[in-house]
Amino acid sequence: MCSPTGRAVGLEFVLPASGKGTSDCTDRWCWCDALFMAPPTMLRLAKATGDKRYADFVHEEWKATTAYLFDPSENLYFRDSRFFDMRDAKGRKLFWSRGNGWIMGGLVRVLQLLDRTDPQRPYYEKLFKDMAAKLVTLQKTDGYWPASLLDSDPGTPPESSGTAFFTYAFAWGVGNGLLDRDVYEPAAVRGWAALGRAIQPDGMLGWVQQVGDRPDSVSATETQFYGSGAYVLAGTAMYDLARKRGRY
Repeated sequence: MCSPTGRAVGLEFVLPASGKGTSDCTDRWCWCDALFMAPPTMLRLAKATGDKRYADFVHEEWKATTAYLFDPSENLYFRDSRFFDMRDAKGRKLFWSRGNGWIMGGLVRVLQLLDRTDPQRPYYEKLFKDMAAKLVTLQKTDGYWPASLLDSDPGTPPESSGTAFFTYAFAWGVGNGLLDRDVYEPAAVRGWAALGRAIQPDGMLGWVQQVGDRPDSVSATETQFYGSGAYVLAGTAMYDLARKRGRY
């Protein structure tokens, strides 16, 4: 595979020996966050210009990234190749909540742009449903998802950015007939209620893990703009779902 600069680039995430900069593989979508950022934009370019090469590129590269980073035994994505063999202190695989949240959000945006008759659509629908089926089992009893998705320990702190993305995806999926209402609407409602409890007295959304590339510590006093953005996305999807149910 060639990068936009014409150089052959693989998907292995290797940092420079100097420790400065990032991996050459970021010329492609070799880290899971990229599936939120680039594909929806390129699909919009395809629609705006009528040039299907943008869409063809999206489908080819999304599938290449998925073949590399997606763990079919867990229906979750590793953040990048450095995490394939990493485990936590209890031997559990490391699947970053916000990283998988970026992907679920990206899947929503891709599905919003693909026509119902698009031959590529079933691929994304299946991936969306498979990930949702796993994620719904990982929601904690308090409505949050943990920073490390397989960390089911009772004392694990909440994390609101991943929770917001999953709430957004579940609510949108139910509202658009892709997810079973009886299973996923209650999960979305629990997630939305949890997010409400994360709002601090000054109006700040707390419990947002800071800038990073893996599960990390989090506290009530920490926030980031992408946590707030995901919260807004979740709110819009919950509102749309409620409106479809005749509640507004």
